Amino acid sequence: MGDSRHSQFSNHAPYAKDFSGKNDQKTIVYIWDMDETLILLKSLLNGTYAEAFNSSKDVQKGIDIGKMWEKYILDACDDYFFYEQIEKYNQPFLDALRKYDDGQDLSDYDFNQDGFGPPHDDLNKRKLAYRHRIISQKYKQDLRNILDQKAFELWNDLYEMTDSFTDGWLSSARTFLQQCSGHKELSTSCLPVAGVTESEHVNVLVTSGSLIPSLAKCLLFKLDSLIASDNVYSAWDVGKLQCFSWIKERFNGSNVQFCVIGDGWEECEAAEILRWPFVKIDPKPDGFHRFPGLTVRTVGYYLSVVYGSVEPRDGEE
Repeated sequence: MGDSRHSQFSNHAPYAKDFSGKNDQKTIVYIWDMDETLILLKSLLNGTYAEAFNSSKDVQKGIDIGKMWEKYILDACDDYFFYEQIEKYNQPFLDALRKYDDGQDLSDYDFNQDGFGPPHDDLNKRKLAYRHRIISQKYKQDLRNILDQKAFELWNDLYEMTDSFTDGWLSSARTFLQQCSGHKELSTSCLPVAGVTESEHVNVLVTSGSLIPSLAKCLLFKLDSLIASDNVYSAWDVGKLQCFSWIKERFNGSNVQFCVIGDGWEECEAAEILRWPFVKIDPKPDGFHRFPGLTVRTVGYYLSVVYGSVEPRDGEE
């Protein structure tokens, strides 16, 4: 994107990590889309998910489930993430304004009386950075410590109902995300260079939506323990190619590999430009890659096409 919205973030590259000197250790960065990949929401709301099953699923039930999720997401944004105040000030990631945060103790800070708002000058950027710091802290808390018992039970029931309606899509995607978080068995089926015995794995989310609702979705769909808040990127203003470029800069090093997993054309195009493997998710029941179904071994094949391969050991799946 070459417009003014892109230029305002041009100097906001996240803090880079140097992975070039870790002996032979590989780092695999999995870059995920959210909607219609790790979770299902849009296709529930517009009925296309259930319709694809040729009357074996209740379309209206799917729509109702989607509407319940919409309310939960909006309530979480407003109640815990200052969304009413900061909706118009989307940032591509939480640390984008870190340089404006002076580290002030916020334990007694009154966010309702600090005068935050236009203009978007340095003073208000500092106030927004304060809010981002609190959001990051809340993101790290378990929902049990945020919701009361009744709200927690209602949310968990909705999650289980959604998982059942989608034939285990949510739990299967979450399990796969766990496997891509560094389990030892992953390092043999996905590592592409012979002789490498260990690896580090990082899950990064790049969503087309705005940042705050995306963080709320991570919490509500039980992804927060697997995707850190500083690994959530919003492409709303800058596009996915820019986010991918920041990620490439951040995780720099000769032993770093990247794999993009999503359902959309934008992440596919950006992956092709950067020459990264792309795994396309298709929620339709006859989709080639979907949840349940996608395996670590399959993603390993995509990685091997770009980075080279290693023969799996006996008994590996």
